[in-house]
Amino acid sequence: MLIGAILRSRYRIIRELGAGGFGETYLAEDADLHSQLCVIKHLKAQSLTVLPIAKQYFNQEAKILH
Repeated sequence: MLIGAILRSRYRIIRELGAGGFGETYLAEDADLHSQLCVIKHLKAQSLTVLPIAKQYFNQEAKILH
């Protein structure tokens, strides 16, 4: 994703936080919540067989961060 890009007419990408085997994580501003900061996770599964594992890791990370 490009820095400054707008996703879903709502989220503006500020910077990349990290990258790993399943995708990248970005810091973004949420225009609908008065520019509150949030994290965007862009999943990049190499195959459909890996997708359930990527979703499981995503859900685990979300629980920890929330």
